[in-house]
Amino acid sequence: MPKRSSKKRKQADANILAASIVEEATSKPVKNPAAVALGRLGGKKGGKARARKLTPEERRGIAQKAALVRWRKEKGSG
Repeated sequence: MPKRSSKKRKQADANILAASIVEEATSKPVKNPAAVALGRLGGKKGGKARARKLTPEERRGIAQKAALVRWRKEKGSG
């Protein structure tokens, strides 16, 4: 019968294991600079392009809905 392909790993020292867990939990993720630039480019033009596309009636409806939500919030909740 063939041996199993998954073998149990040797237990690392508890301090090394703890250090690796802390490092993984506290390290910042590495971002792709090209993706960041592309997302920023789209975000910079997105609101203006949407505003140009909307009719005055659509803009008014969106503004009224936002105002109702703002007034509906309870005091002190943010």
